[in-house]
Amino acid sequence: MTSLLHVATTGSDDADGSAERPFRTINRAAELARPGDTVVVHAGEYREWVKPRRGGLSDSRRITYQAAEGEHVVIKGSERITGWTPDEGTVWTATVPNTLFGEFNPFAEELAGDWVVHAEKGPRKHLGDVYLNGLSFYEAGSRAEVSAPEKRTEVIDNWTRTVDRVRNPEQTLLVWYAEVGAEATTIWANFQGADPNAELVEINVRRSVFYPLVPHLDYITVRGFELAQAATPWTPPTADQPGLIGPHWSKGWIIEDNVIHDAKCSAISLGKEASTGHNYATERGDKPGYQYQLESVFSARQIGWDKEHIGSHVIRRNHIYDCGQNGIVGHLGCVFSTIEDNHIHHIAVKREFYGYEIGGIKLHAAIDVEIRHNRIHDCSLGTWLDWQTQGTRVSRNVYHDNSRDLFIEVSHGPFLVEHNVLASPAALELWSQGGAFVNNLLLGTLWVEPVMDRATPYHRPHSTQVAGYAFIVGGDDRWIGNVFIGGDRAAAYGAMPEGMSEAAAGTQGYDGFPASFEEYLRRIEEQPPGDHQRYLNVKQAVYARQNVYAAGARPFAGESGAVTLDGVSASVVAEGDEVYLVADLPAGFDAAGLAPVGGRDLERVRFADAEFEERDGSPAVISTDLTGVAKDAGRSYAAGPLAGLTAGSHRVRIW
Repeated sequence: MTSLLHVATTGSDDADGSAERPFRTINRAAELARPGDTVVVHAGEYREWVKPRRGGLSDSRRITYQAAEGEHVVIKGSERITGWTPDEGTVWTATVPNTLFGEFNPFAEELAGDWVVHAEKGPRKHLGDVYLNGLSFYEAGSRAEVSAPEKRTEVIDNWTRTVDRVRNPEQTLLVWYAEVGAEATTIWANFQGADPNAELVEINVRRSVFYPLVPHLDYITVRGFELAQAATPWTPPTADQPGLIGPHWSKGWIIEDNVIHDAKCSAISLGKEASTGHNYATERGDKPGYQYQLESVFSARQIGWDKEHIGSHVIRRNHIYDCGQNGIVGHLGCVFSTIEDNHIHHIAVKREFYGYEIGGIKLHAAIDVEIRHNRIHDCSLGTWLDWQTQGTRVSRNVYHDNSRDLFIEVSHGPFLVEHNVLASPAALELWSQGGAFVNNLLLGTLWVEPVMDRATPYHRPHSTQVAGYAFIVGGDDRWIGNVFIGGDRAAAYGAMPEGMSEAAAGTQGYDGFPASFEEYLRRIEEQPPGDHQRYLNVKQAVYARQNVYAAGARPFAGESGAVTLDGVSASVVAEGDEVYLVADLPAGFDAAGLAPVGGRDLERVRFADAEFEERDGSPAVISTDLTGVAKDAGRSYAAGPLAGLTAGSHRVRIW
């Protein structure tokens, strides 16, 4: 027998949870909810960390937490603070008892872990934060700095070394500093003329907002809430990865139709748990983080990292923004999941801290993960797929106004990137092999880079079972029906790092690679004898055909059927919630059409010895354009992500 359990701000935890006698807290309902039950939360603000006690038993016997239909429900990890007293100028101070925080005081917890980099010299940042009417502050290094904040309009992007704009310069004047004593925490904050006793002022208190304390609570749905203001820690792939919300190493969660914002680090976590490693590179200092990350893969296998127990989550139709590290993060725990129809923006652009684990979406070991039809913009990095990007599919997404759009690192494929718009100056960074790129539009650079100092795993198809590991020699990529328009290396990166290859406009970065598998084998035979060394000296084949190049973009020298055009321009224009592709295309564009391709039209991936397939093992179907138009087999369609694009001037809504 299933039940409806009601929660309302007017309720009592001594009630029975009926519509007439609702509970007061969501956690009280969570204590009682059993498989098949639905917890209905009514309008209002709930300041609690919801910690589910049980999971469901199957996809049809879930435990569902949802906002009542048509009602606005907010769950916050913060508390409102009053009783501020003037200190100096526009600076106010408040002292709060440490009992408010319990065993976890964000203002005492340093933001630390593997691969984190603090933006400036001086004191380390903390997990605490202060909010004025919902707008987060910056942490100052001392009490004196609170009185004299410096407005910033530009910042140097740590990766690209280019100047990026500060999205809200006035926000940089809102600063805080805290001192934690034995009994109380004192906070100084510069409110720039606002009265904190008259306005809404909140501070971080809880680590998470909706996150189980233990793993393996499966089949939970969270729907329709606003979830905000959590003191989430740094989440590298070598550590426990708690988010503002997440399943904590389980299977079958659905997180849908929520507004999620202001996580100190990560909003939604599909990541690993602590037993497979927790910041050992930082804590022990005896081995590089790469080695500990490699060990975590095998440790996860030993505790049941497989399709039967982990992953298969659905993250859809969420609005995720204003987070310090990631919108969605995950290592190992994200396998077989679907991330679709989300709007993700303003991730890691405050730049209070930096690290090599950031992105609107940042996933490691995204085996058979589908990332489709998301809008991702105004992020330090749109999507970063790192290690074991195998069976992963990036389809029909719109990227724009990011410092960088898509980075695929040290993976062996097969992975498929199709019908996307990549409109930022640094459109695609490919430090991997074994990919297929079909019908994309790239308005920025492509950076192709081998990685010969980190051998990473690959897997049996559609499985977490490790099949082997290898370096990234480069190549073994497929490029069909893409459109490259422009791409300025200087605008994307400034000066390239010493010893690194150049980012290019188009696929010219592959020049010198073999253009067929037969040519690759011939080059291998020409190498001096040796079991393995000769393979390291020869780049893998690149299979490129029927791509379009314009505005300075150039094709790979070995490409067949490349079309190069003059008089082409294109841009992505955002107008509120709508996004448009504005393009002028010459008559020659219509000659660049091609029939839809499928998985069996793509050459087999060499290292993983695998085909481009759907999750069920059938050939990949690549016949739906960016806007949802279905392509018929045998017909010719335009290159790029829009099936109906023709020569002429266009203004097409793409989101």
